[in-house]
Amino acid sequence: MTRRSCTIYAVGIICASLLFVGIGLVVAQVFRTLMHNRLKKEIVLVEGSRVFESWKTPPPPVYMEYFFFNVTNVDAFLEGAKPEVKQVGPYTYREYRYKDNVSMVENNRMVSAYNTKSFVFLREKSVGDPAVDNITTVNIPAWAVMNKVKGSFWKASMVAIWMNSYGSGLFTTRTVDELLWGYEDPLLARVASTSPEVEKVFGLMYKKNGTNNGEFVYHTGVENYMDYGRVETWQGQRYQLTFWASNQSNSINGSDGSAFHPLLNKNERIYVFTPDLCRSIHMEFEKDVEVKGIPAYRFTPPRSVFASKEENPANKGFCVTPQECLGTGLLKVSPCRKGAPVVASFPHFYLGDAKYVAAIKGMSPQRQHHQTFLDLNPTTGVIVRANKRAQINILLSKLSGFPKTRSLNETIFPVMFLNESVVIDDASAARVHKLLLIVTLVSNFPLIIVGLGAILLQFPCFVPIKDTSYSPVSDKEKEDPQSGTYIGLSPKGDP
Repeated sequence: MTRRSCTIYAVGIICASLLFVGIGLVVAQVFRTLMHNRLKKEIVLVEGSRVFESWKTPPPPVYMEYFFFNVTNVDAFLEGAKPEVKQVGPYTYREYRYKDNVSMVENNRMVSAYNTKSFVFLREKSVGDPAVDNITTVNIPAWAVMNKVKGSFWKASMVAIWMNSYGSGLFTTRTVDELLWGYEDPLLARVASTSPEVEKVFGLMYKKNGTNNGEFVYHTGVENYMDYGRVETWQGQRYQLTFWASNQSNSINGSDGSAFHPLLNKNERIYVFTPDLCRSIHMEFEKDVEVKGIPAYRFTPPRSVFASKEENPANKGFCVTPQECLGTGLLKVSPCRKGAPVVASFPHFYLGDAKYVAAIKGMSPQRQHHQTFLDLNPTTGVIVRANKRAQINILLSKLSGFPKTRSLNETIFPVMFLNESVVIDDASAARVHKLLLIVTLVSNFPLIIVGLGAILLQFPCFVPIKDTSYSPVSDKEKEDPQSGTYIGLSPKGDP
């Protein structure tokens, strides 16, 4: 056999081996499985893991924007006209958040922590000074007290007298600081004198600066990567809350919004438990996006989350009573707001029934500005961008015993909406890029083998090999008297 033939055979065997092994690894997805298993073991909430420190103290800056609805026709509204509001904002705060009192429990299966938040005002990102700017809006303390006593003629009459004596109307004008962080309300102070459990101070964010909303216990993901960050208990309540009318509505599902399991699928639902709403909500895949070069899936709450019981029967459990079941786009959260007539929605009643938008002059729902969404990198589960948007409304209606309400139609009145936003910082983005590069290279290693085999397969066609076959010096073989037949060799050539 000639050397050329040997070379071709050798290269062919190598190529075939590389192609065979590479294709086998691609089909079996061995390296991809190994990489994914490694991710499942590294992305866990235990000391020393890749994500533990950033989970305790998230590095990307979080901003909280507050927008208020200033009422411009109070007197006309009290006489039966359509209310008119003008959006004022944002008043922007830098939100600092960290996990406090972190401790491992149940052999690293669980981790307990308190989510502490604090807020610092940012004048350069705001429209004005919250200590100076006044907002005319619904007098929430007065409406809360009136709703509390509306079933009793004598209590309602007493509260009406107190409101007249203290000058407490159905609407009030306060500074942004007072509305957010609290002010002492004279009516609440009077009620508190006989009911110590009632707070004298009211504020939409009262006692929420530098505080937490109770102990959370989370799954670490050690046993099952799908449980990574999932809430096990909140304030000692395991699996079930006590606010709503069905087990499904009271279920604690998903994470608290700060962590999501790796290897996300477009077809799965993302669940988030929100203490502010006293319930869990779900999100569904909307589209592929990219943030700072990082691929991500956008998940957003569908219309069915706040749909009416007629549109989504599963929401029947969120009706406070059969008579107090609101339409699509609204959630009455009075069960976890001490009975106050507070209604949650998306800003400007986005995804809600058109009648709520039409009832208030100044509402203009827009997906770009009012949608809540999470952009998650599917490989790592890391949040690369997020916007949590929610609106606080008050249910206004006629209340027996309070003559000032006799001209009112039932109205879901907007007070304020917030936008809590975050975008991954450059340092964190660089770390995610590096991790994704490693995952890509390792997962695609079999393809590299296949490519190498394909390249080598072309090698014999392009590399000439000199023919080194030989012929005898003469046609007649010479006899070597000592060693037998002697063959004289010389390269083939012209005679």
